[in-house]
Amino acid sequence: MTLRHIAMLAAATLVTAGISFARPAAASPGPDSLAAEIFGYAELPDPDRDNHSDTWAAMSRDVRLSWATTDTRHAHHAPPAIETNEVIKLKAWRGERVSAQAVLWTKRDLGTVHATASPLKRGRTALPDGSIKTGWVKYVMTDELNKDGNGGCGHRPDKTQWDSLLVADPISPLTDVRIEAETTRPLWLTIEVPRDAAPATYHSTVTVSGEGLKPMRLRLELEVLEHTLPHPSQWHTDLDLWQNPYAVARYYGVPLWSDAHFAAMRPIMQMLARAGQRSVTASIMHRPWDGQTRDHYDSMVGKTRHIDGTWSYDYTVFDRWVTFMADECGIDGRISCYTMVPWALSFDYYDQATSRVMFVKAEPGDTAFSDYWLPFLRDFARHLRLKGWFDKTYISMDERPLDAMQAAISVIKEADPEYKIALAGNYHSEIQADLDYLCIPFGQNYPPAVLADRRAKGQTSAYYTCCTEAFPNIFTFSPPAEAAWTAVHTVAGGYDGYLRWSVMSWTDDPLRDSRFHTWAAGDTYCIYPGPMSSIRFERLLEGLQMCEKIHILRREFAADGDEAALRRLDAAVAHFTPDGMAASGISAETAVCELGHRLNDVR
Repeated sequence: MTLRHIAMLAAATLVTAGISFARPAAASPGPDSLAAEIFGYAELPDPDRDNHSDTWAAMSRDVRLSWATTDTRHAHHAPPAIETNEVIKLKAWRGERVSAQAVLWTKRDLGTVHATASPLKRGRTALPDGSIKTGWVKYVMTDELNKDGNGGCGHRPDKTQWDSLLVADPISPLTDVRIEAETTRPLWLTIEVPRDAAPATYHSTVTVSGEGLKPMRLRLELEVLEHTLPHPSQWHTDLDLWQNPYAVARYYGVPLWSDAHFAAMRPIMQMLARAGQRSVTASIMHRPWDGQTRDHYDSMVGKTRHIDGTWSYDYTVFDRWVTFMADECGIDGRISCYTMVPWALSFDYYDQATSRVMFVKAEPGDTAFSDYWLPFLRDFARHLRLKGWFDKTYISMDERPLDAMQAAISVIKEADPEYKIALAGNYHSEIQADLDYLCIPFGQNYPPAVLADRRAKGQTSAYYTCCTEAFPNIFTFSPPAEAAWTAVHTVAGGYDGYLRWSVMSWTDDPLRDSRFHTWAAGDTYCIYPGPMSSIRFERLLEGLQMCEKIHILRREFAADGDEAALRRLDAAVAHFTPDGMAASGISAETAVCELGHRLNDVR
């Protein structure tokens, strides 16, 4: 992406947010044309482009349009191997967000093509404007798992060592797209069902037309069911997708923590809130993960050591970040403060005596470690209580060894025994009782008695995935159903929540190239600049909604004494564990499909 496109992208977001820019009148495009230039960016060349000429030549009709499953990423320069289907029937609870995918493929150039969906109606009654939206799916470069198939962790300095191809993933908000000869272009539909919608079957017509294309139409039927999903802030699943505000500032070309920066972040964070995001990611030291991402995290708290040896702390950025997330984005749960035990074990502060930024090198258990952290933690507790945030703030660590955690916990308890503590890392029986939030890796389990005790105490017991897992994952090359499977595993595995380490740590060119020099492609983000959603993010949201449906129906069946319905539901949920999948022999795609039917056909 060029600097011009970066500036335009930032400008478009800020125009949408109500911030205007001074431009010469003659050169001032409207928001629609500006957005068209941004989201209409050119994708990278497809390494697979010239391998399907015979298949295109065999097409009986020049242009085809059909509904397709949301489980498939269709190749950009190959005709999809599907039967044409002009009607799709969906079911949804009130308050649910549902998706559908159509595909347009053509032997000839179509020029600019336009897609619309008519309002969802039953007779003269229609769901509100904006309930159904269309967006063309874009293509991004991806790679593959490690050569041994064992996950996606490890350095990848030379992209040519991994197979790369274009895959469908970003969902553009534009309704217009240019369609060239011998190309396939998916169309994504998103339906937001109002919570007060009358249960009934609603109808819509999707129309695709263009400069070189007579109108082609598909029909959609949506049956709105009687059940209602609560607001995402009330969902049972504790969702913790780490935010990276530093990536947003770099990509949009705006000053860090400026009004323009917050305006650029607002729609992204609101997307997270719509998925049920609970936690605010706050960094309380410089480079807590030693700059593992394209944009490293800085400290949101300034620390100054004065000439007389005393300390003072500046919470200006931290306060504005937490307030912004709560008041403007609807994310007002746990404040996760990272980290007392960073990878590099180097701690920043401003030294008044030398007028320089200095670093303390110390390990947990060292006197220097305690001398650095104790004054801060005590003052931080004072500040948090004044703000009314102490009870929801967690001093958080991730993937640290047992001895380092024990030493850090000792310092935290000495500073203030009422502090809450969090860890995303391996399960250790020695410290689990001290951890108000504990998130263990996929494949690990809590002992049943420990899990029951933690819940009785109000502690949260979650799980996480990262680059380690070949399955399940949300790499850009992962089968889309894995995202939904990952979410439902939270319930099937008996966890309280799900964590993923990043959703917006963007690469250099995230709209076009999801490959990164350290992990498999797409590991660092699943929301694109713009912001644009993705097939992965929409399917993850689908799984999170399934989790809430499971909780609701289990309560309902138990209250009604309907043991047969409860057994059927639990049998479908059991497929969302490694053991359950192995025993059944079914794929993630099949498991998600069968559970979807079970949740919508409850009797």
